[in-house]
Amino acid sequence: MPTKLYNRLFVNPLTVFFGDAKAIGITLVVTTALSLWLSNGTAFAAAYTSFWQRPFTAGFITQLHLPDSPLALINDLLMSVFFLLAGMEIKREFTKGELSSIEQASLPIVGAIGGMIVPAIVFALFNKGTSNMSGWAIPSATDIAFTLGIAALLGKRVPNSIKIFLTALAIIDDLGAIVIIAFFYGGTINFFFLLWVIAACITLWLLNKKYKTLTILHGFVGIILWYFMHRAGIHATVAGVVFAFLMPINSLAKWELRLNKPVYFFIVPLFALANTAIQIPVQNLEMLTTTLSLGIMAGLVIGKPLGITLACYLFIKNKKAVLPANASWKIFISASFLAGIGFTMSIFIATLAFSSSLLQDQAKFAVLCASLVAAILGSLFLASNKP
Repeated sequence: MPTKLYNRLFVNPLTVFFGDAKAIGITLVVTTALSLWLSNGTAFAAAYTSFWQRPFTAGFITQLHLPDSPLALINDLLMSVFFLLAGMEIKREFTKGELSSIEQASLPIVGAIGGMIVPAIVFALFNKGTSNMSGWAIPSATDIAFTLGIAALLGKRVPNSIKIFLTALAIIDDLGAIVIIAFFYGGTINFFFLLWVIAACITLWLLNKKYKTLTILHGFVGIILWYFMHRAGIHATVAGVVFAFLMPINSLAKWELRLNKPVYFFIVPLFALANTAIQIPVQNLEMLTTTLSLGIMAGLVIGKPLGITLACYLFIKNKKAVLPANASWKIFISASFLAGIGFTMSIFIATLAFSSSLLQDQAKFAVLCASLVAAILGSLFLASNKP
């Protein structure tokens, strides 16, 4: 096939697709639907769902306490790269971006705090006194890729100021989720390995004194940081964020660009495939009526927009901030429903909150349903806005 024709038929369309803000959301929808279909609508559903849990047999994996299954490899190792990118975005926004001044950062910070506290309270109202309370943080998260993908899909019906607000809010939300994971969902702290973590952090700080850009030495120390974080009892993905915060600021833009597509078009879809491999027999749809599921769904669909709106309303009423430019309260409230799309981060927290696969599957399915409802409601409300 001639090169020009090949480029026109394949390369150019793919380049346009991967460069579109909507592409990430579309990819996640497709991979999630594919995983649910493979788990429930095919003759090899059992083989597909068990594949992700199948243990690796190499002896050194057990000896070194490394991730021991495809699911663990994705959630503990590959998702560290996702958190590395999230950490870079947070650092950039707080140093050079929309969160670099208190005037710009105040409203999304207040909104994110409200959007984390109220969903947790709503979840607790359904699950107080039960063993499900370990899942309190599940409805507190926002999926930045899905949320911004839908906002992009709605075009001019969502003012740019609201898109910026949602971006900032989701980034702060990610930071909150990272803190929650570090402090509430780790194992028993091993102080011997924690000392090695501290040593690795100090080494990275010293490297930054000598080198103004990222070097191979940074990468080597980063691997050591991940391993000892994993052994210390702190969830290994936190290492990605710590590394991002300690990397040279001059390298942020370059590595964000390099990691963006591999993370959002390989790692996150792979995470979706592995973590939505849930078998849902029709007769077991009553799982949506459990207090765990109801708490998650109410937290994301009701608690999230309520917390964001209420916190921002009180902040604005006290003249501490103003509504984003060209946005009415109707648009603001409508956009806050999109923040109820928990997906990636909520599912990730669900895997940490429960050791029982039954509870994990209930929580994941509730997150999927709630995210779908939040996306539909937010889209419908925003679509009614005249551009």
